[in-house]
Amino acid sequence: MSLQIESVQRRPALKEFITFPWGIYQGDPNWVPPLIIEQRLLFNKSKHPFYEHGEVQPFLARRNGQIVGRIAAIVNRAHNEFHKDTVGFFGFFDSIDDGEVARALFQVAGDFVQERGMTVLRGPMNFSTNEECGLLYEGFDRPPVVMMPYNPRYYIRLLEEAGFMKAKDLLAYLMTESDVSEKLRRLGPVIEKRTRLTIRPLNMKDFWNEVSLVQEIYNKAWEENWGFVPMTDAEFHNMGKDMKLILDPELLWFAESDGKPVGFSLALPDINQALAKINGRLLPFGIFKLLYHKRKINGVRVLTMGVIPEYRRRGVDVVFYWRTYEAGTKKGYTWGEFSWILEDNELMKEAAQMIGSKPYKTYRIFDRNL
Repeated sequence: MSLQIESVQRRPALKEFITFPWGIYQGDPNWVPPLIIEQRLLFNKSKHPFYEHGEVQPFLARRNGQIVGRIAAIVNRAHNEFHKDTVGFFGFFDSIDDGEVARALFQVAGDFVQERGMTVLRGPMNFSTNEECGLLYEGFDRPPVVMMPYNPRYYIRLLEEAGFMKAKDLLAYLMTESDVSEKLRRLGPVIEKRTRLTIRPLNMKDFWNEVSLVQEIYNKAWEENWGFVPMTDAEFHNMGKDMKLILDPELLWFAESDGKPVGFSLALPDINQALAKINGRLLPFGIFKLLYHKRKINGVRVLTMGVIPEYRRRGVDVVFYWRTYEAGTKKGYTWGEFSWILEDNELMKEAAQMIGSKPYKTYRIFDRNL
């Protein structure tokens, strides 16, 4: 049967591209449908700040007119300038369980980035490590938390048979109320006192200045991490605008020394628990369902934590974990995910396990030479 790869150029095809996953995941109880309105914004070149330094081209695979797969080819100039390499990316990959379809999609994405000077195809990334990234490799028994990906198990085989090799694993740790170590409860307040730092929550009345502080620390604290790409002012503003709708100010903590910010920790309520109830659509009644189910969220994701180099190895991360645990349990949260942590970040892995959490999901990023 005839297989054709189509470059998505017009709105009707983009709609098909965005809604294709509903067919792939039909009947999967762990899939959380993304908001369609947010997916559209990701591909709006005039509104999304990624396009200031990146190029994205979506593709659809059709067999006898029926859509059987999708992929987006991505060139991130900010990544290549920062790392001084020539890596192209793919994201938004979905396919039926068919090696021919997957190979054709990877081929067209590889050709697209290679024509622009790239020598490696890496992914999945939607669009970079600052957004959703990685293929779920282990831990298929629970739904993903907010801003984490999910995929069928057979995607692993499709990538490996298409010649992709492991580039890096990202780990997720889980902690429930019963897992919390006595060490965290005992050491948290002691270490906070010893550091002589001021630990304070987010000030919502000064929200945008607070976002600027997060950006400053984030870009300093993460610059040596594998795959890191500094976020621009516009990208941070865009992310702050989205997170403002769901974040809890008592789950974002700053560490300050003499009024100077030296670290921050951000946990988000797992809004995926509410999104799972509305099937990707806010209208006409989805918004009311979302608000209703938002009140029943019982878990959080510790999304990111950063401490500038000169204040590391002082236990600031333990203080952040303790503060988040104290605030979260008072609000009725019963579990938390710490994600993601690079497989070779021994310091963060040790801290996560010291407080009582355990690794329970693995996400893999793949490379293929072009």
